[in-house]
Amino acid sequence: MIKLKLFAALTLLGAPLIGCSDDSANMTLDTAEVEAILHQHIALLASDEYEGRAPATPGEEKTINYLQQQFEALGIAPGNGDSYFQSVSVTETTTASDAVLSMKGGNYQATFAYAQEMIVGSQQQIAAIEVVDSEVVFVGYGIVAPERNWNDYAGIDVSGKTVIILVNDPGYATQDAELFNGNAMTYYGRWTYKFEEAARQGAAAALIVHETGPAGYGWEVVSSSWSGPQIGLQAANLNLDRAEIEGWLTLDSAEALFAGAGLDYQQLKSAAAQRGFSAVPLADIKTSVSIENSLRVSESQNVIAMIPGTQRPEETIIYTGHWDHLGVNAELPGDNIYNGAVDNATGTAALLALARLHSQQAAPARSIVFLAVTAEESGLLGSQWYAEHPIFPLAKTVANINMDAMGTNGPMKDIVVVGYGSSELENYLEQAANKQGRHIIPEPTPERGYYYRSDHFNFAKMGIPALYAESGEDSVENGREWGAKQAQDYTDNRYHAPSDEYNSEWDLSGAAQDIFPYFDVADKLSQEIRFPNWFEGNEFKAIRDASRLGL
Repeated sequence: MIKLKLFAALTLLGAPLIGCSDDSANMTLDTAEVEAILHQHIALLASDEYEGRAPATPGEEKTINYLQQQFEALGIAPGNGDSYFQSVSVTETTTASDAVLSMKGGNYQATFAYAQEMIVGSQQQIAAIEVVDSEVVFVGYGIVAPERNWNDYAGIDVSGKTVIILVNDPGYATQDAELFNGNAMTYYGRWTYKFEEAARQGAAAALIVHETGPAGYGWEVVSSSWSGPQIGLQAANLNLDRAEIEGWLTLDSAEALFAGAGLDYQQLKSAAAQRGFSAVPLADIKTSVSIENSLRVSESQNVIAMIPGTQRPEETIIYTGHWDHLGVNAELPGDNIYNGAVDNATGTAALLALARLHSQQAAPARSIVFLAVTAEESGLLGSQWYAEHPIFPLAKTVANINMDAMGTNGPMKDIVVVGYGSSELENYLEQAANKQGRHIIPEPTPERGYYYRSDHFNFAKMGIPALYAESGEDSVENGREWGAKQAQDYTDNRYHAPSDEYNSEWDLSGAAQDIFPYFDVADKLSQEIRFPNWFEGNEFKAIRDASRLGL
């Protein structure tokens, strides 16, 4: 057998060749060849022809058929019996852009402009929703965390009311390492949690105040992501247990609102970050909001392929990457196709490149699964559906390796681990990186909560050790400052925007370089008997331990 080798970029760097298991590949692929594979797949998936790859659209049909064809061409078997697809039942909801949100009371009255000053929608899967004269309450960070002795809803009943909520959590606001996780966002800081908790508290409407720093992205990301068709899993109860209205206010809108109630937004924001904060009603301000939704019920598809294990086929290592993006926004002037080249045509292409590498290995002892999930951009829905309807037993799922937004700026000296310090999978990755003369580092912006923003999170919630790594920022050619600048430029100017388009001039040698450690981790796990676990103290370890009892 011939070892997989990285000639091209790694040879130029003077790095050692990638190591694989004793059963190595029948063919040799270097980084230049893998880079060419990535360019081929990304160029097609991110083309206008694929219409932004929104679920339940013609763009989906083209995407999933392409993925099936690629797996078939590699000789990789279907992963769901005799099918490459797992149906995901979804409801597409499009809120009309003439939605009205008004606040009034005393001498204050304002109507906020859709997309410019606010965004509103609903998880409730019904055609028309209206909230009239709902009292407004500021609930700080909107967190109920008994284990942290924190309850922003203590002493107040918000049933039928509108709650105004801060984004992120008190640890970020105070930079106190002893409060929540300090600068690193916890799940309590995610907008998904805040809406979930508001619903549990009986709120009629929940509005999060957007601020770029604590959110980790600009208002344009909110307005583009929340306008146009929104995908949700079909709910038997039509999600009537959710708040009627969920949405966002710009910072300027929130400050004006608070001032209209005779309150200082910045002062209350500071108070909300302190233990013992009590919710504050906004004088006699009341909210009225009405929206009209067009609804379309349909099926989307996860795409799944597998290489069966020869000794323990029920034990699986699952690669994931979401194939979807935001589709087309017909109301957007000019270029209205969200091509999603980096996010996540790159990760989907990486999934196919890894499938090719594994297809040329000797058969693994454990099964290798390639799962391209739908509706990540709508709230990690495809991976949620899989986690709730697993094809392979979760207790015997060895690990998840997730790829979301690969690097386009050439080789890096490091690999960034999102959620660093979580599981033993990091030890495997570090060993693989070291073989390339590289090292792993923590994510530079843990306050942005990326650990809760991609598909690995749904595996983690089920206790499965989940690795989410990204291309590093320490550029071999240009240094760390340059690399960090490129990463921020993408976030500021192309993330979730029509400008996230494929560029044939991209240097994908770094993305190709990253693929080999991911391969190495899965290859090693596929030959082992042991199950990796979370590190002590991790919030998901108890779930994993319980699932493994008696096996």
